[in-house]
Amino acid sequence: MSTTTEPLRIGLVSLHTSPGDEPGSGEVGGMNVVVRHQAEALADRGHQVEIITRRSSPTQPDSVSLVPGVCLRFLSAGPAQPVPKGEHDAFIEPFRAGLEELGPYDVLHSHHWFSGVAALPVARERGIPHVQSFHSIAAESDTPLSEGERPESAGRPAGERMLARESDAVVVVSSAEAATVRTRLGGDESRTWIVPPGVDGSVFRPAGAGARRAETPYVVAAARVQPLKGLDLAIEAVGGIGREARPTLVIAGDASSEAGDYVDELRRLAAAHGIADRVTFVGPQSRADLAFLFRGAAAVLVPSHSETYGLVALEGSASGVPVVAAAAGGLREAVVDGETGVVLESRDPGDWAAEIERILTDDTYAAGLAAAGREHAERLSWERSAAGLEDVYRRVLGRS
Repeated sequence: MSTTTEPLRIGLVSLHTSPGDEPGSGEVGGMNVVVRHQAEALADRGHQVEIITRRSSPTQPDSVSLVPGVCLRFLSAGPAQPVPKGEHDAFIEPFRAGLEELGPYDVLHSHHWFSGVAALPVARERGIPHVQSFHSIAAESDTPLSEGERPESAGRPAGERMLARESDAVVVVSSAEAATVRTRLGGDESRTWIVPPGVDGSVFRPAGAGARRAETPYVVAAARVQPLKGLDLAIEAVGGIGREARPTLVIAGDASSEAGDYVDELRRLAAAHGIADRVTFVGPQSRADLAFLFRGAAAVLVPSHSETYGLVALEGSASGVPVVAAAAGGLREAVVDGETGVVLESRDPGDWAAEIERILTDDTYAAGLAAAGREHAERLSWERSAAGLEDVYRRVLGRS
């Protein structure tokens, strides 16, 4: 679908992680999926899109075409190798210098605070709008951290406050994130726009009629393997289900660079609950492989301590699978409690075990959640998400 108005030249800035990389590996997560799919959908609407990221390998070229209308550019800033996420603030200045040589653009849209601090001055020098998306927002130094939430460098809260207040627009994915921008960062509500992500319903789709299920039912938790994602709760919940109904838990995702020995901790936890043989780590999955995994699952679990939205929950719903999610941030919006899945305020493993077991043993209940979830996901396409972004861009450009 193409836009009928003047096409835009859009720069999407993603300093610390490349949207061209496979989600689930290292630091590659939902942000990468959102940036990549929104870029492609914007190109489908007739715009020219460049995604700018840091070179993390000496073999990466200066640029590569992802699809017609979308170019991925690599800038040299710091060593040409993977670097832990928390160290990327050291690369902001050299990345900014490289960004100054690119373009021209009608608008720069930064993803995460590293990108924004690098790109905002470039946008100001050129007299073009700067749009900021955070994807995650640091707690203030005097704010108690959620369980599993890591303290951030001293510069991040100040950088995020500056970006929230000085960018021409802040794009968030949920009402929960909008509230955080307003209350924690002092962002102006009139310049904060909610643009939910989408889902590719042709990739994440239900299993066909008569499709064979696995002999032993399984549930899936797909996330970077780090404490913030609450995978310990998923293990404890499965361990609390009676042996006859107990499913296998499949954990899909790579260990975060800052996770230490968390994978070993999870393995020890599974052994302590007597379910070491029922917890399988399958590592990062391609989009197609993850969709296949979801289609065969009895449920998708999202036990995160914090999520701005919870894209995995939407992908689970699109796959025609009930979702059991924590009542954390945007997950309350990604999952319609009691309709497309279950949103749990409790982090008691017994409560989670009871909800999972009900899905496993009550076919009518599970089928109702699955059908409603698919219907909900079908209303949230990437084209719709890109149309929302385009509206924001045109408004800050004064062309709406």
